Amino acid sequence: MKVAMIIKTDDGGRWTLSQLDELRDRGHEVVAVLPPGSEGQLRKALHDRGIDVVQSAFDFRFRPTPATLTGLLGLREQLRALAPDVLHYHLYASALAVRIASLGLPARRVHMVPGPLFLESPLIRTVERVLCRRDEVVISGSDHTAALYRGIGMPAARVAPIPYGTDCDYFSPPSPAYRAACRDAFGVGDGTFTACMVAYVYPPKRLTHRGRGIKGHDILLTAWRRFRRDVPDSRLILLGGGFNADGETYKRQLMTRFGVAGDPGVDWQDSVLDVRDCYAAADVSVSPSLSENHGAAREAGAMGVPSIVSDAGALPETVDPSSGWLVPRDDVDALVAALHEAHAEFLAGTLRHRGALSRELIVTRFAEGPAAAAVADVLELVALDRDAFDRHGLDRDGLKQDGLKRDAFGRDGRR
Repeated sequence: MKVAMIIKTDDGGRWTLSQLDELRDRGHEVVAVLPPGSEGQLRKALHDRGIDVVQSAFDFRFRPTPATLTGLLGLREQLRALAPDVLHYHLYASALAVRIASLGLPARRVHMVPGPLFLESPLIRTVERVLCRRDEVVISGSDHTAALYRGIGMPAARVAPIPYGTDCDYFSPPSPAYRAACRDAFGVGDGTFTACMVAYVYPPKRLTHRGRGIKGHDILLTAWRRFRRDVPDSRLILLGGGFNADGETYKRQLMTRFGVAGDPGVDWQDSVLDVRDCYAAADVSVSPSLSENHGAAREAGAMGVPSIVSDAGALPETVDPSSGWLVPRDDVDALVAALHEAHAEFLAGTLRHRGALSRELIVTRFAEGPAAAAVADVLELVALDRDAFDRHGLDRDGLKQDGLKRDAFGRDGRR
């Protein structure tokens, strides 16, 4: 089959690479449709793999101008010319564009959803209740997002909860020498309890969580002030710049509000070449988000770093009581308490064992290979077994009766 992957970024979205690799390994043809623009990281990675990249006629910006209609019509002609069996799209602007541009085209449509934020807007949720029916399948990046789609009326047999996989070979526990070098680079002593937060700074959204950044930087910085009164010899490493110009402005506001520049207990880095250095230096990772999919907890856990996560979105899926801590979102008191518990285990020498259990959980639930294979299984079913899918959707019992054997979206085998 031929798969066209459409995404509204040429820089982010590197999670698509393992899925495209899996499809090609199975002998399928793939092409990527990216917005016009500069040579971003995703575009470069696709070129390096020899995957054809088409520059979209539409820039995925919906504005009340003639250019929007012209761009959508141009995208429609591109999709018609590519003639894929499956249109596989990520990010909500991509979904809107493809649903409109592909009207009347024979390709099957599969929307993969990286996070629940857009469904937390009452307006968008109302619109999506109708538009999601244009998709043959919604692959939700988490059980949480799958429940949201079922809640707005998408038939359960057309919703597949499959996570965006984590490369557990790339993100692996650091050697003692690597960890020591990273802590030294951040100026962290052996006996210094160190927490990290890896996340872009997103500006407040107009339609969701109005006036608050969704990643919860303000929550962590408030909690950290209180925690350091009791544990002054501790460090917080924040890694991530503003996602865009507004994000940079919001970051500067946070730094001023919390006096980060003059605080020796907080080190806020815009970016590093390798985020693994941050995890390797840390004793615990913190994800205090107001809205999130699985976030940084997957990468941290794969590197053997336990996490403190809020109960927002799909974050609870990344920990269990033995591997990390779950706290209510926007609850500073609970976050301070969790930091104290992690610090106590750091002093007792038991925190690293919790990190090892976190690694086991992430490998079991989120390993990249099985996740990519599951996505490819769904695309094959939708495109190559149309009759079976149209009768049963993704219902396993129905598929087995139809002669298809599927076990948790594992590879197919004919009976």
